[in-house]
This record gives sequence, structure tokens and C-alpha cells, in this order.
Amino acid sequence: MPGVKVYSTAQCPYCRMVKAFLEKNNIEYESVDVGTDEAAAKEMIELTGQYGVPVTVVGDEVIVGFDAPRLNELFGSERTGEVYDLIIVGAGPAGLTAGVYASRKLLSTMIISENIGGQAMESWAIENYMGYRVVSGEDLMKKFEEQVRNLNVHLELDRVTGVTKEGGLFAVATSTGRVFRAKSVVVATGRRPRRLGVEGEEKFWGRGVSVCSTCDGPLFKGRDVAVVGGGNSAVMTTIEMAKIARSVHLVVRSTLRADAVYLDRLKEMEKNVVIHQPYTVVGLLGAAVLTGIRIRHRDSGAEEEVAVDGVFAEIGHEPNVDAVRALVAINDLDEIVVDENCHTNLPGIYAAGDVTSIGGKQIIIAAGDGAKAALEAQAYLLSL
Repeated sequence: MPGVKVYSTAQCPYCRMVKAFLEKNNIEYESVDVGTDEAAAKEMIELTGQYGVPVTVVGDEVIVGFDAPRLNELFGSERTGEVYDLIIVGAGPAGLTAGVYASRKLLSTMIISENIGGQAMESWAIENYMGYRVVSGEDLMKKFEEQVRNLNVHLELDRVTGVTKEGGLFAVATSTGRVFRAKSVVVATGRRPRRLGVEGEEKFWGRGVSVCSTCDGPLFKGRDVAVVGGGNSAVMTTIEMAKIARSVHLVVRSTLRADAVYLDRLKEMEKNVVIHQPYTVVGLLGAAVLTGIRIRHRDSGAEEEVAVDGVFAEIGHEPNVDAVRALVAINDLDEIVVDENCHTNLPGIYAAGDVTSIGGKQIIIAAGDGAKAALEAQAYLLSL
């Protein structure tokens, strides 16, 4: 077995997933924190050209991000023969809560997800979850995960590519070519960050462009960065990055829509925060790595260039429905249509959390709906 080295940062949820995967499969590895070790960060950047984590080096191979398919190819084990009572797709607040309730009802349960914690893991601070005055997304999701891992629930780190109905069973296919089967399914796949949608974005992905400030923010200590967006996530990212970076340019398309409490804190960051409003990002500058952005005034059309080393996109999220798009009803917002009890239009398959048509995209709502979905799945199984 070749040596394995993982470059990571302390607050990166995807770094933790890589390490959890390796530990689950009894793979020894060296962990290097590039958020605190500047020499190690330089080493990683020179080796890979990446300004994003995690980066895993396996012998001569470099794996960027939490690449579940490739990690499974290298280190995974087969487990496809069993027919489960319930397969839960997604391991965010909804999926993990569904797992807890399914286990309590003694259902044979598998959770399949390419990450644990979902969108919640990317939150710097959560101030509206009951029982906590303030908690980071990572710490809260660790509590969720710890509870699931203490139960009889099999957790499979993989990406689901499709769900089909085969007779009386559901077949859940993954990106590693495996197919798992179950009598019922809960879809809790949440949402994924929207991209900027400008030319060169793929070229600079991980080389200055990021959607995870909690992961990659420490790599930009003492540098100049931009944050794009005007909601709570964008403003909170600006506040946190202002503590790390030399300067932060907040690019707002129209108006700031963040909660008043965040806007008050933003005012305290005037020393090294510049707000560009109303502007949009229309270009990315640089050769091998990002060196700046081009922004355009919404009304006058005037353009200017801003020199930055990194840009964090915080412009919202879109539902992860691709795996079930052909199976269940989807609304005009690309969300899975459910009733108040998490039922889709197809018996036996339920949906919970931010991927659904339920209003209020909040962690506490997602968790509650995950519980409901599991209980409804149990009732369905009892009727078979």
C-alpha cells in the first residue's frame, strides 16, 4: 500500500470526510493542516496548484476534493447483496435524523451520501438551532453523525446517480457502479452551491475560486479576497474572512438581504471590507491561478478590475434532484413535490429537507421532516 497524505484545514467538512473514509477502511495516513502550517500550504500548492482542500496524495496520485468514487475504487469494500428496509439518500440534517428514527423502529437501514453534514457543514455559525446559543455547522453535524454511528445504521460514502423502481423494490445506483436495493427510500439530498457562471470558472476552480470558505478560507490568510452575494451566507462569510484576509471585497448584485444582526456586525468590519453595490462578476483574471475579477455596475454598465487572490461564491443553492428526476414529481423550482408528511407521488419513496417543496430552508425544519419521513416509511413497510 503506497503512503497516503491528506492536506486539510481544521474547519473543512470535506477534509473530515476523507479522513473518516480512510479510517473506516483501516487505511493509515499522514494528516497535514495547511491552515496553520504555512510551509505545508506552500508544499501543497507547489505540488498540486490547488488553493482548495482536501488534497489527498496516494503514492504518485493526487486526488482533489472528497472524490468518493475514486476513494472507493482504491480502498472501498463491496456491500451490495442485502435488501434493506430503508435506504436514505443524503446525510445532512434530514438524512441523519431519518436514520436515527429508522433505527429506533428497528428498520434495516443504509444511508448513502458523498458527504456527511450537507450544506449545514459550511456554516461558520448557527444561532437559531434549539439548545445552542451559537454553534458551528461542523460541530452541530458532528453531534448528528455521532448519534447515527452509535446505532445500527450502515453509512456508505458514495454518490447516488439514480433511483429506479424494480418490481416491489427500489434500486439505488452509485457512481462507483454499485446497486443497493431497499423496500423504501427517503431522499434527503439537500442543495448544492450555485456557480458564478462566468467564463474561466472551471479553470480557476480550486485555484482561487471556491464555494466553501470554511474549507479554503485559511489558505488566504493575509491575502485579498472577494465574496459574491448579498444574503446571510455572503455576509457571514465576509465577516469571517475579514478576520483572516488582508481585505475582503463584497460584490452585491442588488441589495443586501442579510438579517439585521449580520448587517450590524458587517459595519464593524469597515476597516478591511469594501462593498461593491450594485455589481456583478463578469470575468475572472489570471493565468495558472486567479489574480483578480472583473465586475460590472448593474445600472451604468461600467466595468472595473479588482485584484484578489480568491473569490468565494455565496449566491445561493439549487436542489440536488438529478438522481430521482425521472422517478418523482418535480416542481418549477426543481424541488421534489411532497405533502405535509413527506410523501412523494410514488408510494414507498419519501423526501425531506431542502430538496423538497416545503418552505423554510432551515436545519431545524429539515431535521423534523427527516423524522417524519422515516416514520412514514415505517408505516408503509407495515402495510406491505
